[in-house]
Amino acid sequence: MSKIVPDPPATPRRKPTYTAFGCCNGNHPPLFSVCEGIELEDALVHLSLQIQCAKDTTAQACERADEQFKTLLIAAQQSLEMSTVLIDTVLDGMEANAAPE
Repeated sequence: MSKIVPDPPATPRRKPTYTAFGCCNGNHPPLFSVCEGIELEDALVHLSLQIQCAKDTTAQACERADEQFKTLLIAAQQSLEMSTVLIDTVLDGMEANAAPE
């Protein structure tokens, strides 16, 4: 028996491209890079860990800062928290879409 409606075309998995950074305004070759072809989900998990480190560092700085800088650090913490929620939501959506129905 043949299907009346064909299966939709498979969508290619999105992956980051090679991106170099840390070259100090071009004075030397880049020190770091994002590798081409890594899984997007893996990149987001790593980003989430990096943001958590930034949140921890900001929290420690907030404990030692005077009132003028504490306000700036709290604003930075709020932005980091929003970033964490966004990344976690995207990862949850990717996981839900990958789960078999």
